[in-house]
Amino acid sequence: MTATSNVRRLHSASAASKPMQKGQQTKAAIVEAALGLATQIGLEGLSIGALAEVMQMSKSGVFAHFGSREELQISVVREYHTRFEEEVFYPAMAAARGLPRLRAMFDNWMKRTSVEIDSGCIYISGAVEFDDRPGPVRDALASSVNTWLSAMRRAVELAVAEGHLNPDTDADQMAFEIHALILALHYEARFLRSPDSLHRALRAFEGIVGRFSAPALASKPITQAAKS
Repeated sequence: MTATSNVRRLHSASAASKPMQKGQQTKAAIVEAALGLATQIGLEGLSIGALAEVMQMSKSGVFAHFGSREELQISVVREYHTRFEEEVFYPAMAAARGLPRLRAMFDNWMKRTSVEIDSGCIYISGAVEFDDRPGPVRDALASSVNTWLSAMRRAVELAVAEGHLNPDTDADQMAFEIHALILALHYEARFLRSPDSLHRALRAFEGIVGRFSAPALASKPITQAAKS
């Protein structure tokens, strides 16, 4: 292929990519608006018409980016999961393996939860909406939650390997109890409006870690143990 034909090919590819880039930006903006709506009214409340009104677009214009309401809902679940990982999981990977990393994951989770007390959590509201409704949306939700819980279990296993937790620690049980704290926190804070729910959740986490901690660390405050 000659240099001239190469230049022509590049120009052609560039011209073809511009509409795609604009389309991707529009789709991203729609998903952003849909995510904002979903935190307020739930995934089930999303509709092409409501988004078209928010985006000041035609219904057909919104529909062209997704093809169905179901695909729109799945896109919102994926975007929520991406942001969850960026805020909770990836920053915690900078912490040392073991209890410091597990604690960082929980601390980041708590920070996000404290914001979602007002805005709502897609994982929790979605579970209520789709727990008994098989299909792609439920599958996307369950896959995202299981991915996060698997990361929590792996963090527990690493804490055992590092000697921070008892060798006989049940990683599934510990991850279950930590997850239960977050669910209880949402219920207490959002529904019951308990003013001390965040403090109680933190105390409960310390209690869980204390029960599973290796003997050498069990007598130390968790903040000290995490730094050792």
